[in-house]
Amino acid sequence: MAALLIIGFLPIPAAYGNTVEHVFDITQYGAKAGDKINNAVAIQKTIDACAAAGGGRVLVPAGNTFVAGPFKLKSHVELYVEAGAKLLASPDEKLYTESAFRENKGEGTIWIGGNNLEEVTICGGGIIDGNGTSFMGKELDDSYELKPFNVLDPRPHLLTLIGCKNVQIHHITIRNSAYWTIHLVGCNDVVISDMTLLNSVKVRNSDGIDLDHSKNVRISNCYIESGDDCICLKNRREYEEFGACENIVVNNCTMTSSSCAIKIGSENMDRISHVVINNCIIRNSNRGLGIQNRDEGTVSDVVFSNIIIDAHLFSDVWWGKAEPIYITAYRRANTNNKDAGWRLPKGRTEGRVGGVKNIYFSNIKCQSENGAYISGESADKISNIYFDNVDIRINKTTNLPGGVYDRRPSNVEGMVKGSTSAFYFDQATNIFIRNCSVNWGANLPAYYAHAVENHGVVNLKITALEGGAAFPQKFEAVKAY
Repeated sequence: MAALLIIGFLPIPAAYGNTVEHVFDITQYGAKAGDKINNAVAIQKTIDACAAAGGGRVLVPAGNTFVAGPFKLKSHVELYVEAGAKLLASPDEKLYTESAFRENKGEGTIWIGGNNLEEVTICGGGIIDGNGTSFMGKELDDSYELKPFNVLDPRPHLLTLIGCKNVQIHHITIRNSAYWTIHLVGCNDVVISDMTLLNSVKVRNSDGIDLDHSKNVRISNCYIESGDDCICLKNRREYEEFGACENIVVNNCTMTSSSCAIKIGSENMDRISHVVINNCIIRNSNRGLGIQNRDEGTVSDVVFSNIIIDAHLFSDVWWGKAEPIYITAYRRANTNNKDAGWRLPKGRTEGRVGGVKNIYFSNIKCQSENGAYISGESADKISNIYFDNVDIRINKTTNLPGGVYDRRPSNVEGMVKGSTSAFYFDQATNIFIRNCSVNWGANLPAYYAHAVENHGVVNLKITALEGGAAFPQKFEAVKAY
């Protein structure tokens, strides 16, 4: 009996200065390396044994690849994927049956999950691979086709934690998600650090980190590549009981996205506030920093500082038209099936949009094919927007058509044609530009226009703006329409 008690239950020192008393090796609970075996049952047995013992480390040992279908984490468990080990999602779509959004079954399933947990850690230096392209259709120029499905979209979200406290994800490589990668719903006290997240930039919906109704989250020292948003803050209607998304800090991260590197919205039925994004680099992306409010929730008190943005145009598959900075507030479209079925308030056929206010951009350096874009359905929806030391350089760098701004998903025209100006403002209140600059590159199409273009802003104040129009002989530097 004593021999049975010590199988997979050995004290070893942990990396990064901590000590783990109990270690449970998945191979001692039946896991086998290889690309044909579903190890979900063995991994779940290991996690259950670890939790029953009061907690410890579940070890995925080095030198092996372990394929698994869905499994659940438990409280006080550290999932430790050792350097040189890979945990790989099974490509068998029939295994993925649990919806990532409860009764809404059309937006993916759960691979690694957990509900109402405490003290959950994922680390180890190894690789967690979502096997994302196995769930895709044909490869296109800058995306993959999505496979048709009936009711349940089987594409798995890589990690979904709901209602958890004290979550840590660090020193790990997470990659190739088929849908959202790290989805934290109603989680409190979260640290994500020193992580590499590498999704295919062609996989649609492959968000990096989604903070959904979550609070007190710190993300630092991460490198993220994703087809969709790298880091996204939101409040989904399916999980409305968890309340606001607030007290979020993102620091020292490098990101690449085919959509928006850092986005707030579009789903927001509550409040998103007290957010600081600092010391980040955004390269080869579509949008850089975006606030996209489409529901009745509000966005306020957000600071973006010390950020370098490099953006260019992508195809219309991806939301965005190379806006390095983007704020829009429009009611959600009610004609799209997803929106009509799940995004609008229950029983409603049309929604409303909340306000966006107190947003600060400081020391932001932008290079893009488009300028900063602010647009609301009325001037009172967006207010108190500050640009301090924001430098924008605009140059045409792709063959894709420009002169367009993207307001999807909204109840107005999604793609709206307009001149490309460094700062394009359309319906807002109290916008302040201080100590900013505008520069134009060598490749200037005819639709490049003003340094500042103003459509209906109430109280626009400009102090110490350097630079003029793209074609000074044709356009004014600052123009109100």
